[in-house]
Amino acid sequence: MNFAKKFFTAILAAVAFGIFFPSAESSSVMHRLEVYSTDSGGTLIFSDSPEYVRRNGILYTDTVAGDARILFYHLNDTNLRKRFAIIFENTTNAPTVINITRGGLSLPNGNYFSVGKIAQTMYMEKNFSDRIELEAYERKVYQPDSNYFLLQPKHLIHGVCDFFSNNPVRIFLMMYPETADPLKFLNHAEILPKDESRLRGTFKQMNRTLTLKKPYDGKRDGLGYVLIGDNITDRFKRGIDATDGSEVINYGNYGINYTLNFRTKFLTRFYLCPLGGHYAGALRYKYYDKSGVIQTPEEKLYFGDKTPPENLAVALARSEGIALLTNSTELSELGEYRGQVSFEFSPPGASNLPVNIVLMPQN
Repeated sequence: MNFAKKFFTAILAAVAFGIFFPSAESSSVMHRLEVYSTDSGGTLIFSDSPEYVRRNGILYTDTVAGDARILFYHLNDTNLRKRFAIIFENTTNAPTVINITRGGLSLPNGNYFSVGKIAQTMYMEKNFSDRIELEAYERKVYQPDSNYFLLQPKHLIHGVCDFFSNNPVRIFLMMYPETADPLKFLNHAEILPKDESRLRGTFKQMNRTLTLKKPYDGKRDGLGYVLIGDNITDRFKRGIDATDGSEVINYGNYGINYTLNFRTKFLTRFYLCPLGGHYAGALRYKYYDKSGVIQTPEEKLYFGDKTPPENLAVALARSEGIALLTNSTELSELGEYRGQVSFEFSPPGASNLPVNIVLMPQN
């Protein structure tokens, strides 16, 4: 797309924004920054369908080996208390060790944004590990704290963990009666059908790295952004539902762990900007010898609810690599950096995508 067409698109978007949202007093044009994108890593087991669980049964199951990640997100949509279980089964005749290297889990409750933000903050803090040993063909229930696996009616459970298994293990994610023995219940449990969203499956290469193609220069580039989770510039992962063999799409790339690599020539401000609506999460930064976790947003539970929906012209402009920064744009500050900085990011449960990582000159 040539410069004249881009400029016209930006003007069209700005005019349309002013027509549809006259309260916006000013706006600035941002340009999408080009990145290299590569996928790597082990296997993601993703279980979010049925999201609203109305009867007992197996929510998802598949067999994995080596590096893997489990992400689950389910709501007890009954009038009775239920329990949730992760069950590991050694599928070989050799002793198997599962080393859980990282995890995040929130106490189940009815505030979906709180559950999502707590689980992701814990995961980003990297302060959880565990070990499971299985004899030949043995099954074990994994519930590191049983209180966290008991769901009141209409409560949500959400968690994520990374692990390494030296042999193939089969994983069962299951909801079952409060007083039942989970291993006995598993013997006759049925696999529950997917809901309309079909958000479950097994996805290869569970990590994605986005790296700027050239260092960001605020004097040259002006306002810039990197777009995540739009399924155009950043494609959604495709996988297989192992319960029926059907192809599925991970709408939102939930459970995919991103590494975002930036290099800047001058001191640069970084922000996270939600585009799809309500958003509550956390990410981890690494800046030379410093690292830490930043909640997005930090000052309140969630944001993104005040961002106006896109009209046709604004959506067209964004599809061509142009976005608008206005006084109604909601931003969560990620810090000021010069040189090399990276962020570890994953789409948080209950939140909406896409999001922009916005870069602007410090002054």
